[in-house]
Amino acid sequence: MIRTWLSFIPEPFLTVVLALIVGGVVLNFVAVSALFFIWLERKVAGRMQDRLGPTRVGGKYGWLQTIADGIKLLLKEDFMPTAADGILFRIAPYIAFSASFVSFIALPFGADLVGQELQVAVYFILAVLASEVFGVILAGYASASKWSLFGGIREAAQVVSYEVPRGICVLIPVLISGTLNLNTIGKQQEGYVFDWLIFHDPFTFCAFWIFFICATAGCKRAPFDLAEAESELVAGFHTEYSGLRWSFFFMAEYASMFAVSGIATLLFLGGWHTGFLPFEPSVQFGLAGHLLNLIVFVLKGWCLVFLMMWMRWSLPRLRIDQVMMTCLKYFLPISCGLFLGVCLWQLLAPAALSQSWKFFALAVVLASAGVIIYKLLTAPKIAARGRLMGAWESLPTPLTKNL
Repeated sequence: MIRTWLSFIPEPFLTVVLALIVGGVVLNFVAVSALFFIWLERKVAGRMQDRLGPTRVGGKYGWLQTIADGIKLLLKEDFMPTAADGILFRIAPYIAFSASFVSFIALPFGADLVGQELQVAVYFILAVLASEVFGVILAGYASASKWSLFGGIREAAQVVSYEVPRGICVLIPVLISGTLNLNTIGKQQEGYVFDWLIFHDPFTFCAFWIFFICATAGCKRAPFDLAEAESELVAGFHTEYSGLRWSFFFMAEYASMFAVSGIATLLFLGGWHTGFLPFEPSVQFGLAGHLLNLIVFVLKGWCLVFLMMWMRWSLPRLRIDQVMMTCLKYFLPISCGLFLGVCLWQLLAPAALSQSWKFFALAVVLASAGVIIYKLLTAPKIAARGRLMGAWESLPTPLTKNL
């Protein structure tokens, strides 16, 4: 689309201009998203822990807290341990960030709204995101610290292990769609919500959750954040980093969170489609349709990022042996079973069964969402004296059970 608008520029200058435009747009989107996610994470953490979160910078809701943090990091001393490997120590955060940044080039934000459409976009993005681990390993190795080294090696073992069930889960929607092109997969889900691939069959429905959990582990998010576990490794692979270089690691993490959320949206959740329109908005409404697609896709990705934050502040951190056992003993065989099941479903399931399953799964999802919303709206805001909220609502606390 942009190439058509700029067709008056001769080649090869047009290619260079397009590369600069796409790179600038993606970089600004990653940076702005990271600013928003850092603020949102603090608000979510405050809500989960019965605190307020940022309130003083930027008004009542602390909108400018992340900006203040960024200024602080720019002014903070950026030191390096004496025994560290200078070159590797300096380039490690940029390698990690570049891996997350490059993945957005092939991620469609709408119909044909993509930096560079690739026929193998699914595995290009997953492969590029996996290369982030090289920055983590280099940071741990070059820091001349045993805590950093332990964190880097943990991350290498974790990421390489969880890539296997994650990749198998990706094969399931790819098998159904018959293509690795994310733009094509998104277009195939045009229509109503039951046309989304997550409702295609029970195996794809389960594959979404396995993929999402494995993607969360690949982003080093709790309860799988053993690479930066402050309880035993100080801060893990980035213990010796400070200032701007430290911030690049976190920008890479938040960028990876949205990237894998975008993949999950395209493969399972209808991509940029609202689920309420039986046609492609960009065809019917032109530029307004492209804008609608962009907004819907970004909102879906943000919702999945919020779910990752919800998991972080709800679940306790697993031990490293539990993390590896969960992957190899449970997720790997489950993902293989799901892949075999969807193959049999494609070959043997009658059309009537497929249609019945779609409506049944949609009804279950809507009912579950209704229960959650009802609980959120009716839950007491303040616990009674001597009581806890949530799962422990009916139990007295150990310190006040005699009151």
